[in-house]
Amino acid sequence: MNNTPENKAHGDDHDLSTRKFYPAQEESRFADEAPVGTPQTDHPAYKLAFRDTDFLLRDELRPVRFQLELLKPEMLLDEARVGSTMVMYGSARIPSQEEAQAKIDAAKDGDEWDQKVAANLAKKAKYYEEARKLARLVSEKAIIEDGKRQFVVCSGGGPSIMEAANRGASDAGGESIGLNIVLPHEQAPNPYVTPYLSLNFHYFALRKMHFLLRAKAVAVFPGGFGTFDEFFELLTLIQTGKMKALPILLFGKEFWTRVIDFEAIAEEGTIARKDLELFHWCETAEDAWDHIAEFYHLG
Repeated sequence: MNNTPENKAHGDDHDLSTRKFYPAQEESRFADEAPVGTPQTDHPAYKLAFRDTDFLLRDELRPVRFQLELLKPEMLLDEARVGSTMVMYGSARIPSQEEAQAKIDAAKDGDEWDQKVAANLAKKAKYYEEARKLARLVSEKAIIEDGKRQFVVCSGGGPSIMEAANRGASDAGGESIGLNIVLPHEQAPNPYVTPYLSLNFHYFALRKMHFLLRAKAVAVFPGGFGTFDEFFELLTLIQTGKMKALPILLFGKEFWTRVIDFEAIAEEGTIARKDLELFHWCETAEDAWDHIAEFYHLG
């Protein structure tokens, strides 16, 4: 048998390592080169199933789309050697300190409510800076274990606190992940997300799963419904034992205790008092990293 490198490169039918079926890319090329222009070839039924977008978007194919949306990010993150993530949740509305005054100025001609909201958001600009600082601090550590990168910064890919997270990683020369989602109104990834780690989702459920599959720590900053949703789901997963404990770093005690009375929930008996220990109060990036380092016994 002639097993020369030339024969292997050309796919010798008699070589043991040669696959017997053409890969999907080759089959696609064959389809492109095939004669067209007949009633049969022009009909949508003739399209290869995996190239037929209309077919893939049918309601009956939802389970397949679920699988694809689970698998694609998993494969890309694995190929990028991402071992674990530092997830950062927070508002899409809090300005950076450079933008805070502009937000107040823009509300001057509005009513009292608009001015109050603008002032409140501007007051929280410090959390944009702390999110940026934490992401930079974590990225500078550049921890590698088992050949994989640990604590890779991961955000929702959007503006405000999410932007601060990706921006901080970029400040440190590190790569970061953005898990964006398609919404009815326009939303684009912030410019600090590493392009090949900028992922887009249709299903909120699959996006939330990917936030936590590799998470080794989660920082939660002041936010709205989306932040509440992600934060409380994480607490529920750990409280119920579906997920092992990890550092949950809750930034902004003044904000959170004003909008949620955690002690009252415990006093009402709907959670245990010890459940209030599932998260750790933070005000600075250094506080957060010290807690992470203590939890994982890092030097």
